[in-house]
Amino acid sequence: MAILINEEKKLFTLNTKNTTYQMKVIDYGYLAHLYYGKKMDGDMSYVITHYDRGFSGNPYEAQESREFSLDNIPQEYSCYGNGDFRTPAFNVKDIEGIHGCDLRYVSYEVMDKKYSLKGLPAAYTNDGEKGETLKIVLQDPQVGVEVELLYGIIEDKDLITRSAIVRNISDADIFVAKASSVSLDFVTGDYDLVHFHGRHAMERMYEREAINHGVKKIGSTRGTSSHQHSPFVVLAGKNSNEDAGDCYGISLLYSGSFNCEVEKDQTDQVRLNMGVQDEMFEYVLYPESEFVAPEVVMVYSPDGFADMSHKMHDVVRYNICRGEYKTKRRPILINSWEAVYFDFNGDDIVNIAKQASELGVEMLVLDDGWFGVRDDDKSGLGDWFVNEDKMGGPMADVVKRVKALGMKFGIWIEPEMVSEKSELFKEHPDYAFVIPERKPVMGRSQLNLDFSRKEVVNCIFNQLTAVLDKIDVDYIKMDMNRSILNVYSMTEGIQNNGTILYKYVLGVYDFMERLQARYPKMFIEGCSGGGGRFDAGMMYYTPQIWCSDDTDAICRLDIQYGTSFGYPISVVGSHVSAVPNHQTGRTTPFNTRAVVAMAGSFGYELDLNKVSDEEKEEVKVQVENYKKYWDLLHNGLYYRLTDADKSKGVAAWSFVARDKSETLVNIVTVESFCNAPVPFVRVKGLDADATYVDEETGAEYSGQGLDQIGLPVPLKFGEYNAYQIHLVRK
Repeated sequence: MAILINEEKKLFTLNTKNTTYQMKVIDYGYLAHLYYGKKMDGDMSYVITHYDRGFSGNPYEAQESREFSLDNIPQEYSCYGNGDFRTPAFNVKDIEGIHGCDLRYVSYEVMDKKYSLKGLPAAYTNDGEKGETLKIVLQDPQVGVEVELLYGIIEDKDLITRSAIVRNISDADIFVAKASSVSLDFVTGDYDLVHFHGRHAMERMYEREAINHGVKKIGSTRGTSSHQHSPFVVLAGKNSNEDAGDCYGISLLYSGSFNCEVEKDQTDQVRLNMGVQDEMFEYVLYPESEFVAPEVVMVYSPDGFADMSHKMHDVVRYNICRGEYKTKRRPILINSWEAVYFDFNGDDIVNIAKQASELGVEMLVLDDGWFGVRDDDKSGLGDWFVNEDKMGGPMADVVKRVKALGMKFGIWIEPEMVSEKSELFKEHPDYAFVIPERKPVMGRSQLNLDFSRKEVVNCIFNQLTAVLDKIDVDYIKMDMNRSILNVYSMTEGIQNNGTILYKYVLGVYDFMERLQARYPKMFIEGCSGGGGRFDAGMMYYTPQIWCSDDTDAICRLDIQYGTSFGYPISVVGSHVSAVPNHQTGRTTPFNTRAVVAMAGSFGYELDLNKVSDEEKEEVKVQVENYKKYWDLLHNGLYYRLTDADKSKGVAAWSFVARDKSETLVNIVTVESFCNAPVPFVRVKGLDADATYVDEETGAEYSGQGLDQIGLPVPLKFGEYNAYQIHLVRK
């Protein structure tokens, strides 16, 4: 069994294939954290030490024993108000406005399957996989609060998950002020925090910094997980690198505002909390009601970033993503957005599809502008009916013409938004987030619909399905193009930002769950101005997300580098776009754009009628290569071969077959010099004792040599050249 209980010692041990997590009920009923790391046997209780630190509070039961203080003890779920002055995982307020509680152990339960969460995404087991759950109940009867800590284990994936369910067991209202999904305490170790910051069109930029004394906090207050910070972090040993060292990958399955904080305390212990954003959050719990904290998935590796990423990639792809296209090859698509923007009719769309189909592209996606009165981004959102005047007739006719070319058809939607210039807003202004008697803050000339209300979700769902039911759509791109402000729900009574926004996220998840249930064969891609809601929670509903609105291949090197730490390329939407690039004005070779886009879903974001005959021939080759390498790209192991600073003037990554029989090495030159030295790129993950043959040139390489010395990068004249080198074991 993965869960071991020592009743006498009140010791709980969770084992995966290669890791161990341990905790224990100590004096006075407190639940202490003992260990999380490399798999081991034994009782780690000795890590709990007691000293009088001075000014550290002591439980009343300890009386004169000043050495016992929760301010110094590693805990499983730290709370405010019990003598621990460090950053708490949990805080509650009673009806009189008094903050704090004192959670003590009550009971445990073991289940022989992995738990699920009502209304929220959670990792799941596949056929042949064994999952288990440990539930531990903590209570403060005086305040009237109970916390059920949930621990899920999928043993073969080295996966441990955390969640918490907070219940009101009193006869009066209480208010949850903070409820992290995970709290991790480390009594020793010198750690760095690796996190991924950014902005619109430049998301998930790698940043590594030392955890020093005090609190480091990242997160989002924007209503979504945001372009600015990713809800995925790595706690890394000071000397950890791609190939060695302790790495804890921690990912929150939640698509709303979140909070992650790391603290080094007065005695050099480190605590990490992660969960729903607690700023302006007071979730009211009526008697017998509950709050469910989103799930966190955790993997640990003693072997560096690459191994940690491989584990997290497998968890996301196989235990979080769902649906028809979870592991199935996605159709190679062409999107109309950068080809025509809002300026099109039905014939234009069919013409784009016609040329693309002749070159091997498999699906046409009609982006923004097909509905309501929508000739720019200032009107029409919320009016989900086909603009037949613009389309030149019913949408079904356009779809039939595209499908007659042998292509699939996809369509863009933005269900969570409404324009002031729309029929929906005229009829139901109360459906939008607008504070009465105040002018709203606008974003992209649109307002957020109140998806915390079931009737609003139903309205949009019914509008969209009335369209989708009449046309044969294979794919939906679901967008969300502003941060959330003006939070006011007409049905909430006393307003509370955090509560409304939490319910909003549940409303979005409900909408997507119903959409998948109604159209189980449909492929849904997530989007929020590109990567503004690129998180593992959304991946539970959309197995692919548009990685960034920046389609520039050189910018994408950095975006996709940071993304790769926590997410597999199967979830990365990435396309070949026109040059000069519409976001940066940069011109890069057609081949380079394709090589970069193949580190993702692969498709095109331009009008192929407007490219040269030579480039059309390139498209045919690119399409065939992507099909040829698809299994290796999506099912192989991903290796970052260069780091974020690309100091050698190249960016490189590879895909390695799990049996080490082949690898596809990808290299892009990012700097060009006269009389430059030859850069070498070390190729990782291969059989050191084998010989590998370059499929194109016939050149042979030692597996050990590729690892120790690497491949020489050709010195080719010109900027931003790219190379794909397919090596096969001899």
